[in-house]
Parts: sequence; C-alpha cells; structure tokens
Amino acid sequence: MQENKPILVVGLGNPGTEYTNTRHNVGFMAVDYLAGDDATWKKEKNAHVYATNMDGVRVIFVKPQTYMNNSGVAVLALMTFYKVPVENVIVIHDDMDLAIGNIREKTGGGSAGHNGIKSIDANIGRDYKRIRIGIGHPRDFDLPMNPADWVLGRFGPLQMQAIKSAIETIRLF
Repeated sequence: MQENKPILVVGLGNPGTEYTNTRHNVGFMAVDYLAGDDATWKKEKNAHVYATNMDGVRVIFVKPQTYMNNSGVAVLALMTFYKVPVENVIVIHDDMDLAIGNIREKTGGGSAGHNGIKSIDANIGRDYKRIRIGIGHPRDFDLPMNPADWVLGRFGPLQMQAIKSAIETIRLF
C-alpha cells in the first residue's frame, strides 16, 4: 500500500434486486458490512460509492453498477478520479474453488475464470489485492448444476450464516 493515498475497496456483484443475496454478490455484501449501516452511498462513475476516513486513512467503498462482466470499467474510472494507485485497490469477490465461508487473500494472480476479475485485470492490471470469499461449487454438494446457475443462486440459511461470519473477519489494514 502507498501511504498518504486513498484505498479503493471494491465489492463485486450485480446490480438489481434480483441479484440481492446471490452467491455472486458476496462482494457487495462484504462492502456493505465494512462500510457500516450509516454509509450514505452515491452514484458516481458507474458505481455506488461511499467515501470515509478510517483510522486516518481515506477509504472509498465501491459497488460497480456495470454488471460483473464490466466491473473493470468502473474501477478504472474511480481509480483515475480519486488518484488511487493499483496497489491501494482491494477487490472482494466470490470464489467457487473455496468452501463456503472460507476466505483467502492474495495480491495478483489469475482470474480462475471469474469474469469480474477478468474485466478488472484487463482495465488496471493484476497487481491489486484480492479477498476471495468461498461460495462452494455445486460438485461439493453432488449437484449436477451449471456453475453459472450456481453463482446466481441464493444461499441457504446455514450457508448465509457462514458467509456473514466470514465477512465479519475481513480486515482492510
């Protein structure tokens, strides 16, 4: 992280009530939790944005409204507008290769087929921090389901509790 520069915390998801609480929207859920109940979101650069100070650091929470496959467009526009270096970008997203509720952090790497990450990589490169939240895979439950249908499905009550518990453990710095 570059000191004295803002941090852009991007939660990936799809806009619209039909996607609320779907597996693909755990990034939105995490950013909502981290921003807090008093967050006042505004529409800016194809995203919902909430800027605040946390422990003396300017933190800009972002929920792109471009749909998952074009998330990078909004991220690049906000990075440019707020003068955020790529190493100060944190992207929170779902990961089917992790068990439900598991969290992994890393900087850089590949997209593992995640279209939101592909879009961000294409727009800003790969040198940003990623916080991956496990949503499981249909094969973990012996479900003969298309992964695209899985990510757009909703969590069961126990799964949602595991997701909420995982999100509560996220620390930005």
